[in-house]
Amino acid sequence: MDSASLQPSLYTVKAVFILDNDGNRLLSKYYDPELYPSMKEQKNFERNVFNKTHKADNEIAFLEGLTIVYKGSIDLFFYVVGSAQENELMLMSVLNCLFDSLSHILRKNVERRCLLDNMDGVFLVVDEIIDGGVILESDPQQVLQKVNYRADENPLSEQSVAQHITEKLALTTNVLQSAKEQIKWSILK
Repeated sequence: MDSASLQPSLYTVKAVFILDNDGNRLLSKYYDPELYPSMKEQKNFERNVFNKTHKADNEIAFLEGLTIVYKGSIDLFFYVVGSAQENELMLMSVLNCLFDSLSHILRKNVERRCLLDNMDGVFLVVDEIIDGGVILESDPQQVLQKVNYRADENPLSEQSVAQHITEKLALTTNVLQSAKEQIKWSILK
């Protein structure tokens, strides 16, 4: 083993992906461009990982020189991939943060349909936890706080759209009422 591969690095996570119970990709982010550069190689790797882990009752696997921590829930499998030398506890803290954050966002309903209905929030959570392979956060409460802050700024959420429309209607009603008053007083003069 060369000494360069044993040097500590902030680039801890090689990939994160979520598969359904048939092994189909729902979300994947690969942070090492040299690991599996093509979509075909990525899907082949995911298929191999799924085949090795979906019936196992473990939390960690070693495959193709990589350390993989995983967790299953109803009809989903969550995977965090690191190098063979990577600390499994670090990878597991990322996995637990991801799962707990998504569990909160999906209102404890961590299943395929709910995940697909809330993909924008899922991507936000992943991006708040990991950036370019560097672990940014491992506390689900901090992740949720950051995601909710951003979600409140998003003008496309149903609640914010409804609130925006209600405010515009109230403003329009006030303007019309004011215009009526002005016309009435201008006629009476």
